[in-house]
Amino acid sequence: MKCLVFIKQIPDPDIPPTQFRVDTRTNTVAPPQGSSPAVSLLDELAVEAALRLKDALGGEVTAVSLCNDPVMNVIKKPLAMGADSLILLQDPAFEGGDAFTTARVLAAAVKKIGSYDLILCGRQAGDWDNGQVGSYVAESLGIPCITIVGKLEAVSGKIRAERTVGDTVETVEAPMPALVTAGNEVGRARYPKLRDIMAAGRKQPTIWSAKDLGLDPSTVGAKGALTKVRRLYVEEKAGQCEVLKGETPAEAGENLALKLRELKII
Repeated sequence: MKCLVFIKQIPDPDIPPTQFRVDTRTNTVAPPQGSSPAVSLLDELAVEAALRLKDALGGEVTAVSLCNDPVMNVIKKPLAMGADSLILLQDPAFEGGDAFTTARVLAAAVKKIGSYDLILCGRQAGDWDNGQVGSYVAESLGIPCITIVGKLEAVSGKIRAERTVGDTVETVEAPMPALVTAGNEVGRARYPKLRDIMAAGRKQPTIWSAKDLGLDPSTVGAKGALTKVRRLYVEEKAGQCEVLKGETPAEAGENLALKLRELKII
């Protein structure tokens, strides 16, 4: 079984709020000095779901990432987890894209790869949280799409997926090739062993540009984007605190109750 997994490098999601900064010139996050990016967590779960299928059925897993400035020990994490190969989509023309143009590039990469049974990606990226790319790619390729899945099985040329809907779990089947987006229900991603990390470090990714994918630069990145971020900012929060005192704890409590009643909280 041949699985393709889309992965995204994002700023470290554990950046302390006090250190979170925005570059207002480019409307992008400006990571603090010394911080390292990470693979989006739900994309890691997509890799895990693909590897479980590989463990059960054999085959191969290829990770695909649109990333112009990859940190190699980060972007190679799927290889350390057990993926067989990594394809990086790199071109200055890809800069400044939105979900639509990202999906256009990824779909072109899938067409260039050719044969596959299943495409997996996280239900949404850990930075923008749009949750649109997977569905866009499936629409572009004309294949079925199942979103927010947990358990996956391949049965008689079909993919069978369990997905949580409200308080229930439903089972959905679709003919392959298909695309699925992984949710938290996948569980926990495997932790790479040291020898696998070292082996991944020796593997070289395949790099494709817009020209390699047969894409017109005017249709991707900022030039082809359907949406534009006009302002990205950190919300400013302010609070007020009033200390209510009393001669005794009981009097302080009474004053607090009177104040809450005045504010119509109680």
